[in-house]
Amino acid sequence: MNQRARLSLLVVQVLIFSLLAGLLGRLFYLQVAAGPKYRDAALSIQSRDVVTPATRGLIVDSSGVPLALNRVGIAVTVDRTVIDRQPDKGVGVLQSLAKLLKLEYEDIYQRTRLCGELPKGLRAGCWTGSRFQPIPITKEADPEIALRIVERSDQYPGVSATPVSIRNYPGNVGVNAAHLLGYVGPLTESDLSGATGGSYFRSESIGKAGLEIQYDQYLRGTPGIKTVIVDRKEAVTSTSQNSKPIGGDHLVTSIDARVQASAESALADAVRRARELGNPSDGAAAVVMDVRNGQILALASYPTYDPNSFERGLTVLEAKNLYSEKEGVPALSRALQGLFAPASTFKAVSVVAAASAGYDLSANYDCPSQVEVGTRAFQNFESKSLGRISLKKAIAISCDTVWYRIAFDEWLRDGGLKPKSDANDHFFNAAKGFQVGIKTGVDLPSESSGRLADREWRKAWYAQNKDFYCNYKTRAPKSQQTAFLVQLAYENCLDGEKIRAGDAVNFSIGQGDTVITPIKLAQMYAAIANGGTIWKPTIAKAIVKTDGTVVKTFEREKLGTVPADKKTMKFLQSALREVVISGTGAGVFSGFPIEISGKTGTAQVFGRNPNGGEKADTSWFAAYGPAKKARFAVVMMVSQGGFGASTSGVGVRKIYETLFGVQGSKVDSAKIIFPSGVPPVTLPKISPATKVKGAK
Repeated sequence: MNQRARLSLLVVQVLIFSLLAGLLGRLFYLQVAAGPKYRDAALSIQSRDVVTPATRGLIVDSSGVPLALNRVGIAVTVDRTVIDRQPDKGVGVLQSLAKLLKLEYEDIYQRTRLCGELPKGLRAGCWTGSRFQPIPITKEADPEIALRIVERSDQYPGVSATPVSIRNYPGNVGVNAAHLLGYVGPLTESDLSGATGGSYFRSESIGKAGLEIQYDQYLRGTPGIKTVIVDRKEAVTSTSQNSKPIGGDHLVTSIDARVQASAESALADAVRRARELGNPSDGAAAVVMDVRNGQILALASYPTYDPNSFERGLTVLEAKNLYSEKEGVPALSRALQGLFAPASTFKAVSVVAAASAGYDLSANYDCPSQVEVGTRAFQNFESKSLGRISLKKAIAISCDTVWYRIAFDEWLRDGGLKPKSDANDHFFNAAKGFQVGIKTGVDLPSESSGRLADREWRKAWYAQNKDFYCNYKTRAPKSQQTAFLVQLAYENCLDGEKIRAGDAVNFSIGQGDTVITPIKLAQMYAAIANGGTIWKPTIAKAIVKTDGTVVKTFEREKLGTVPADKKTMKFLQSALREVVISGTGAGVFSGFPIEISGKTGTAQVFGRNPNGGEKADTSWFAAYGPAKKARFAVVMMVSQGGFGASTSGVGVRKIYETLFGVQGSKVDSAKIIFPSGVPPVTLPKISPATKVKGAK
């Protein structure tokens, strides 16, 4: 063998040994170093998790009356992975199923489509979960029909029927509380990805709105997990773990079912009454709050919806109607999200501002029919001249021109259109002291913050809208180019970043750009009632386990103090009492046996309705009672409801009648909601069968 042959052989040997070394190294890595990793991966491929959702915890009122509970139903579900493999993509199966269940095919089709499969404007009622989980068509199937589906699986491939737990809102004593309680629904891909902050399994349902989502971490419980090992033929060979579901904890709220039902009834009556008086009345809200701690006894919005419809399965029409302006947008919680000019209820803030500015609250002031502010005349309500009256009387009869003059004078002192660097801004600062423009912090999702139209807001607004107003004739539609709006656009372009005299005087009577939510006004009047403490509104009182163990209690939280001394607060309280004795609220509360203090509000609204008619006034009534040793603040707002007293005032009286057991002009002690004068302090014993007195 020559030298060249030996060299070639050596190279081949080295190459072979290198390959063997590499293979041995890789084998060592796979079997030893990375063995556990690949062993787990192999097991995961062969394992299947069977998830048993936990029973959701109850939501009860302060006496233990169930507001949300669970019942057993039979769900008919569709497996998209099966029906999609049908020659007609499952159309025949769904049509046959629709006929059997006496449902519309369009509704079944919509419920089984993933939201991403449908155009944006046509997603009402779509499936928010995954195609790999059973999609419920109904959870209230007739047992005989469910049995027929199971027995004829060849006729209904991919369709199944199984017992399920249904979230139920029983509506004791007529309670709806949809905007308060919310509803539950299937998981979305966003939920499963962890983007919403939770860790879930596909077969679970979670809270989607209201208290259901706010306290979902407690209510949901822990699902049971049974992990089985299967072979290549999907036959179970063993079980690796088997944990039982742990039921969710119960939520005890400060809500009283009787007060909640009364508030909802009073709202519906107020809307009906407003419409009878010729007003469009497209929505309303009511809030009842304990002035000593901020606890909410009732929170209602009109129009509303049936929270059980989400468990039954929304039809396409029901889903569209939830956000339909024609139907009044029932999904909107006006108590938390509705923003409205507070009108004369805001004069409570102006009293604090006037006192801060040094005005004598016990002095008399002129109440002319109008006040000239620059080139514009600002009218008193109904253009009445009421002569020289006390400031208390001005509050009682709701004189506007008194406040026009005070606000205009203060605007001039602060520099007018050229504000001083050290401007006092008494009105703006008083509103800030009441925390206007800041969320109340109530333990419900999606609360609106409102808007305090002060100097800072005005500058930010101008920066965003300057281009539009300076090019109004080319930007605005022809229908909005009236002489008034064109002139307004010109003025906004010229000096829209400044607080003008008109802005200042409108601010003082709750008109203009400042808007608040009904729950914010309730918080403000509760602070007036208790002497100045601003409490955070709360609904949850405690989280309780099924065995009665208290997991968590929720204490009251002080957020601030109204910037007014005791003398000012005492004057304001006496003025609000005068409203009901001899002012704009006297007729509504005539003969009422409990002393109530409050303020009417009638806010003018600019714009037109879809039918072309001008928008009607927003009706407000904010009150607390008893006037001495106050306990309950009640606020009602009716959008486009007309006068504050005749619409909202009557509704507020009905709620107080329920609270204090008033029949006509007398108190029926047997009907007083809280005989001891205050809501229950101890936590109730919770049972799904708990009934409230008088419930059907």
